[in-house]
Amino acid sequence: MPFDLGAVVPLGTTVRDSAGALANAGAMAVSIGLPDGTTTTVSPVTPTSTGVYAYDYATVQAGRHTVRWVATGLNAGAYTDSFDVRESAPPGILSLADAKKHLNKTTTTDDDEIRSWVESITAGIEGLCGPVIVRTVTERHDGRRVPVICLRQTPVLTVASVVAVLAGGTSYTVADLDVDTGTGVVQRKDGGTLTGPLRVTYSVGRRIVPAAITSAARIILQHLWRTQQGTSRPVRGASDYDVSEQVPGFGYAIPNRALQLLEPYRLPPGVA
Repeated sequence: MPFDLGAVVPLGTTVRDSAGALANAGAMAVSIGLPDGTTTTVSPVTPTSTGVYAYDYATVQAGRHTVRWVATGLNAGAYTDSFDVRESAPPGILSLADAKKHLNKTTTTDDDEIRSWVESITAGIEGLCGPVIVRTVTERHDGRRVPVICLRQTPVLTVASVVAVLAGGTSYTVADLDVDTGTGVVQRKDGGTLTGPLRVTYSVGRRIVPAAITSAARIILQHLWRTQQGTSRPVRGASDYDVSEQVPGFGYAIPNRALQLLEPYRLPPGVA
């Protein structure tokens, strides 16, 4: 499961001799590959007990990290692993408390797994309805002397800046632009053209999440959580049958009743 940014990740490995018994290496080092391409190396790492090595790494970047333990000298060997770190404010339509309440969970045992499902469900819903969680987006648009530019994510909340990418290019004052928040179409109020390439920074999402979207997220969460209950399928006439029905084009991830709740907020064809 992903770790939160700033959390300490307990890393570890073991070393064994030719007979399979725990044994110390001649020397041990651990290297952590960070998402930005840099590497942090700790050497030497001393064993906490015979053949057992541990290192607590305090995370400083979001993204995929690689871990490589290398033992040299006596009982030489290597072990590679990885872990993920969430961004500082991961998007989630449901709070952990809301999700646990819907699943009737009162302990913290499943918290990490529930949070992971919430993030996955959020991505699925935003793929159908556009951004729900408010965030800032930066895009490059390369059109030259075009009447409009079409932002790639909707709904748009506000446009912060439209600036030239190239030195000597033309930047535009946001107050001089009209923004259609539903379609993402941006044009000059005076009817003139926009000359790119331009870098547009804008915010997207919904400041108030519609109840139907939140309810759909709860239904999808309950539906997907049932994968933890074994391989048995619901049977016709059982209370869960309608919830777990297959929706054409969506497999078994999104039940029909959730899709119907999302329908008023679905993106029109051709809008991402």
